[in-house]
Amino acid sequence: MFRHIMIPVDLGHMEKLERALGVAAAEAKQHGCPVTYVSVTGNTPGPQGHSPEEFQSKLAKFAADQAAAHGIETDAHTIVAHDPSIDVDDKLLAAVDEIGADLVVMASHPPNMADYFWPSHGGSLASHASVSVMLVRDN
Repeated sequence: MFRHIMIPVDLGHMEKLERALGVAAAEAKQHGCPVTYVSVTGNTPGPQGHSPEEFQSKLAKFAADQAAAHGIETDAHTIVAHDPSIDVDDKLLAAVDEIGADLVVMASHPPNMADYFWPSHGGSLASHASVSVMLVRDN
């Protein structure tokens, strides 16, 4: 049913992604399709890498580790943005088309008061993507 799964990841908050990562791996196995882990970074040094190349290397290692752990085909796709905190929603939406995903599995927090003023990244993606989006609560 699905041909390519995209899962946005934040390498700085892996503890909040465990459940979504498991769901994406299970869907990939069920449908026999690859998973691409997508992450947005900036040009400036940060905690996950001193350069976009170092960041890509860490994301690629993460994808390879997920492939080994779950027995699935994986890839890594790094997006470099001028201001990742502002650009993340638009960049993730564009990545869906870039990589040809037809399902996005994304970790999300339970709704709270702030979501009435600023939609979550998952909510924004689900509202604007032309493909199926599965939001997985991190509980």
